[in-house]
Amino acid sequence: MITVWGGQTSRSLRAVWVLEEMGLPYRLRPVDMLAAERDPAWLAVNPGDFLPAIQDGDVTMVESVAIMEYLMGRYGPTPLQPAPDDPAFGAYQQFLHLGEAGLATLMMVPLVSGFLAPEAERDNWSARWARDCVERRRLLVQRQLQGAPYMAGDRFTAADISVSYALRLGGNHGFALSDAEQAYLARTTARDAYKRAYERSHEGVAA
Repeated sequence: MITVWGGQTSRSLRAVWVLEEMGLPYRLRPVDMLAAERDPAWLAVNPGDFLPAIQDGDVTMVESVAIMEYLMGRYGPTPLQPAPDDPAFGAYQQFLHLGEAGLATLMMVPLVSGFLAPEAERDNWSARWARDCVERRRLLVQRQLQGAPYMAGDRFTAADISVSYALRLGGNHGFALSDAEQAYLARTTARDAYKRAYERSHEGVAA
């Protein structure tokens, strides 16, 4: 049984969404990242103390996109992951990683500054720089949506799971999404697997 360590608003949603799309059994172990003291069992899994993490037998993994790739590679093939000779493979790879490296990670700088920094330091140079970077990288998403409904073309893939998480994160924390981005999110989050993943992640119910 695959164990997903995560929280209600964490990147663990990406892993759970992949698991739901693939119909794989799993259980959730909630982690309270605001607790004054961390659960020793959690720190034994990831001493770096960031979400998410999974345990699959003897395999322990962190980093949400790496987890997604592991699950698809280990338990695929799956339509979520185009084959290397598929014409959609390049776009798939680009947006799978852009969703984290180019969007969600940078979004965290103004997000965390806004919540945790002293008030006088919240609108700091680094937060403004990161926000500008996100706005430029979102132009890639917006350009893709001008010609296709999904990040890899006409079909839903794991790249959409990656990008959808980032856009929702940004939309919930001060980034104004375009009409195309909002319509895209409406498509991706209307999927039954997303709805199940969202409900499970927010309930913290063990399978």
